Amino acid sequence: MEHPIRITIPAAALLVSGVLTAGCAAPEPLPEVSQGARPSAAPATTAPGAPKATATAPSAATAPSASTAPPASSAVAGASLGGPGTACALPVSFTLAERWEPEAVKDPENPEFAALMRQGPATVRCEADAKPTGHVGYLRVWTAEGKGPARTTLEGFVKAEKGSSAAVYRETKAGALPATEVTYTVHNEVMEETKEERAFAVATPKGTVIVHLGGLDTAEHRAMLPAYELARTTLKLG
Repeated sequence: MEHPIRITIPAAALLVSGVLTAGCAAPEPLPEVSQGARPSAAPATTAPGAPKATATAPSAATAPSASTAPPASSAVAGASLGGPGTACALPVSFTLAERWEPEAVKDPENPEFAALMRQGPATVRCEADAKPTGHVGYLRVWTAEGKGPARTTLEGFVKAEKGSSAAVYRETKAGALPATEVTYTVHNEVMEETKEERAFAVATPKGTVIVHLGGLDTAEHRAMLPAYELARTTLKLG
């Protein structure tokens, strides 16, 4: 049964993602690296024949890198989405992470709700809610008509999101299909904070499909990445 797209209160903090989900927080701080113990100016006298103690600083190779996010664990596979008999009829299908709740968006073509339903060239068709897993965010599926390059559609989608910047695109795979993926940030003027978002796009005979992951803030976004990766790696046509 289809349901209208849900809006979480307060709306001002959550509309910035382009449909419903937003709110922002600065990226999680990286763990501090403590320095190794310094050797004393005068080492204690050791017994004859005993090995001398030495103090060494920690190797630079063992220190966490500021540019490397902590590795995400794999998501447990749940229901399929997109095919016949599933919650949403889509040009593609993929596996949802366990306990994510999918719903089809009701009447996405209604011009009265265009500000919520459309972002650039794309229209939202389906959303999977992470709330049952203890996280705040959605995995949303958008479609765009036409047979142009998926990257062009994805670029228009990102540019249409208010406050988006620092977009980085790369060519990848979604299942066995060629895909373009983007990571970018969105600044929330109400919260005066910035958060991470990402999406991938594939071309299908029925147009371009975009799968987007937002999140309440960067911490929530990163925690939900295994579900996003499960969708990307299991995606197929029909």
